[in-house]
Order: sequence, then structure tokens, then C-alpha cells
Amino acid sequence: MRITGISTHVVGTPWRNLTYVQVHTDEGLTGVGETRMLGRTEALLGYLREAEVNHIAGSDPFRTEDLVRRMKYGDYGRAGEIVMSGIACVETACWDIKGKALGVPVWQLLGGNVTEAVPAYANGWYTTERTPDAYHRAARDVMARGYRALKIDPFGTGHLELSHAETRYAVSLIEAVRDAIGPEAELMLEMHGRFAPATAVRLAREMAPFRPAWLEEPVPPENLKALAKVADKVDMPVATGERIHDRIEFRELFESQAADIVQPDLGHLGGIAETRKLAATAETHYTLVAPHNVGGPVLTAASLQVGFATPNFKVLEHFNDFADAEIRKVVRGAPEVDPATGCFPLSREPGLGVELDTDAAAEFPQQRAHFDLWAEGWETRDPSGAGR
Repeated sequence: MRITGISTHVVGTPWRNLTYVQVHTDEGLTGVGETRMLGRTEALLGYLREAEVNHIAGSDPFRTEDLVRRMKYGDYGRAGEIVMSGIACVETACWDIKGKALGVPVWQLLGGNVTEAVPAYANGWYTTERTPDAYHRAARDVMARGYRALKIDPFGTGHLELSHAETRYAVSLIEAVRDAIGPEAELMLEMHGRFAPATAVRLAREMAPFRPAWLEEPVPPENLKALAKVADKVDMPVATGERIHDRIEFRELFESQAADIVQPDLGHLGGIAETRKLAATAETHYTLVAPHNVGGPVLTAASLQVGFATPNFKVLEHFNDFADAEIRKVVRGAPEVDPATGCFPLSREPGLGVELDTDAAAEFPQQRAHFDLWAEGWETRDPSGAGR
């Protein structure tokens, strides 16, 4: 079997573009992969056009290790977010082809399942008025849909520091959410990598009474000493890793023992095998894996294939039920959270178990997507409750 070429399909929303890549073969099998880009979609498409000519066309889709090696190192460059995201799309699609050709789900090819279900946590549920009452109602809706865990960033447009008034308002938001979900549900606390260590530690202590399951990206991700400083001073697990795009770059993070949970993004890290290898390394450091996953249904399906086969897999982030829910129709067989358990049940479909509907994808053309966490209008109410 040989790859004859690839086709790309960009599904656009105002804040992100989802790039789907179909890998076609001379035996009629087609696989699909996906990544999520913020402001770099054209760069990704340009890389994929060149990679198709230089590395992809004519390759054996079963030889993913060789294909990834050539795509990553064959042009004598240093792979960053664009290259690793392009690799992830193609590599994931090749695993989809392997599973379809052999008639088995991808997790079977990764060593078999270690669980019958992967827990999910909800993200994107808080796109509502930024008030305690509105967050309380939204969080109750999340629980009514069967989720047992959710994540929140209550800090508005705070950057490096947060004023006393903003801090008290953030506390009021998380207090409302904890009240809505009860004492048993897991509540993840997101900081988006934007605080100085002293501020992150202070805020973590303010939030401690609400028992966060983890503290996510408390400081900018490029400074591991700052992360270690926070980890040494807080009494809750620390999670990070979504903005690391090469498995090798996690080495120093593991050695520092600054993170209890790593959050690789399969769509930026190079795909399924790279994420599974990282999880195995994390296991040797007694570290849990909870992938970053704010893409679409194909990324969710791919992340789940890893999760079903990974002993130290904690939980999977899920955006698709809340943000841009209307685009779910572009993927047939999209994974669904079981409302009775709050988990994704084991998929037994061949490959990834999903199919891209290219006609539906064409209904959502590429947009000039823009996401700025600190701009006016992002989380649009200030601590006094007045609109910005």
C-alpha cells in the first residue's frame, strides 16, 4: 500500500481553525487526522504542500516511524509548532488507515486496552455572562449532561498580577461553580500561563478551599524554574505541557519534578505514537497524562485511542459539547460522553472510528480566527460587574 496524496479541509470558527487532513492510498483506503491552529493555518497548509511532495506521496502508511522521521528531520530544519502539527495530522491519518486495513481500532495496535472507559472533563462551558449566577447555572448544566469534572479560568484578563478586587471576584466565580457541582466533582483550575510565581502561589492559596484537582499552567511555560518555584509552594497537583511541541522537550520538565500531570496536545506533538511514547516516559516518573484537547472530534477520537491503551492516563479534556457545537456535524461517529458515567466508552470501530464529511466541512470555510486572552472583550465583565 502506498500514499497517493493528501487533501486538506479547514473548518473555520471566529476563534480557531480546525485543519483536517485526509491521507489517500492506492488501495482505496483513506485516513483522517486533525490539528487546531490559532493564527497559523496558512503556514501549516504551506508546510503540508511541501511535505506532500518531499516526503508523504509514495510512502507506506504502515511505516509511520519512518515517515515521521523524514518529515521532522529530512529538511534539515528544527521542527516547531507548524511542522509538528503537520506531522500530527498525517501520522494520525496513517494510524486510521492501519486500523481500517486490519479491521481493528487503533488502541488494539498500541498494545490493547487497559480500560473500558476514559473519564472526560468539560471545557468551553463558561461562554456566558461572567457573573457568579451565570456560572452557577452553566456549571449545573454541565453536571446535568453527565460530566463529573470541569475546568475554569476565573481570572479575567489578569496578567502577571491580579488586583485584590479582581482576586475577590475570581473567588466568587469559583465559589459559585463549586456550589453548583457539589463536593464530589473534580474542578480543574486554569491559569493559561500568565502569572508571576508569587501571584500564582497567592491565587492558588485563595482557591485552595474549593479543592482544585490541579493548577494548570500557573506561569509562562518556557520558564521551568518559575514552575518549580510554584510547585514547591502549593498543596495541589500542578499540570502543564500543552505548549510543548516536541517529546524531547519534556525531558527537562520530568527531571525538574515540577509537574504532576502533563498535558500534551496530540495535534501539536506529532501524533498518536509520539503521545504514547511521552506517556510511557511520564509513567517512569510517576506522572499522569491528561491531554490538552480543544480541537474537534477527530482529535478527540485520536486522543482516546491513546487513552484506552495508557495505564497512567487520567482524563481527557472535551470542548466539542460546548464551544462551536454546530461544527460537530463535519465528523461522523464523533465520540460521545456517556451521561451515565461522565466517561467516553471504549470504541471498537476500526481505525479512529470516525469519518470526515467533506461536504459538511465546506459549510464552515476558513476564517481569520483570533484569540487574545488579554484583549478587551475576552471574558467581558470586570470585577464590579460592569461591561467592558
